[in-house]
Amino acid sequence: MWYSGSRAEVAERVFALGLAVSNDGVHFSRHTNSPVLKFPDNTHSILTPSLLRNPDGSVLRESGKLRLWFSSCDFPSRDPLHTLHESSSQDGTSWSDPSRPLLENVYAPSVIREGDRYHMWFTDVGEEPWCFRYAESINGVDWEVREEPVLKLNQEWEHQRLFYPTVLKRSAKFLMWYGSYSNSPGEEMTTALGFAKSTDGIHWAKNPGNPVFGPEPRHDWESHYTTSQSILQLPDGSLRIWYAARLKPPFVHKYFAIGTAKLTSTSPVGPLD
Repeated sequence: MWYSGSRAEVAERVFALGLAVSNDGVHFSRHTNSPVLKFPDNTHSILTPSLLRNPDGSVLRESGKLRLWFSSCDFPSRDPLHTLHESSSQDGTSWSDPSRPLLENVYAPSVIREGDRYHMWFTDVGEEPWCFRYAESINGVDWEVREEPVLKLNQEWEHQRLFYPTVLKRSAKFLMWYGSYSNSPGEEMTTALGFAKSTDGIHWAKNPGNPVFGPEPRHDWESHYTTSQSILQLPDGSLRIWYAARLKPPFVHKYFAIGTAKLTSTSPVGPLD
């Protein structure tokens, strides 16, 4: 597992790419080489890392290498600009230096390759309210962004922003899990996950029963935040999610822990296929 981690006050933090390993996807230990990727300037952060995937959500290597896209921001400078970057690795521990900025106002990319085309969904953080956009590329470097957003705030439970789209494809349908703040009074800083489907990756229908996965009030460590997720198809065809969690207020930690869950046949998203 690759993740963003940091220490220090939130406004001064510089996030680096950490690595943890596991035999079962549930019990992890930090790799001895962690962190495995930083920006040379030691001021830009590595945020929302996302590996290249096959359409079904399994990891895709190119010429034996992993490809990773991520957002970056210089928090100490108070510059809010988020830029998209890429890195690659043969072994997952030694990564190439971050690329030049590929796009601006990009946060939380989700990238799959289908045939000779790369498809990316990302959060546009250029202005409020945040929304999702779609981009295509022939090489994963030069991206053409669709002019109109592909997903906006329009369900009653959603508040202020959409973020962290995760997209895969099963049985000719694109599936997206995404986060938003809660619109319920007193829960404005609580997040949950919604679900949407599409036949073309551009026109999406949200699940009317959203949200489908939310905080667990009985657990302090995940009582207010369950997003910033990654979803992987396992060898048996099932889906497992790993998600970031946040302690109850006061929010001393921006992100506190990582949890996991498995999608079951009784999960409240309806048929996936």
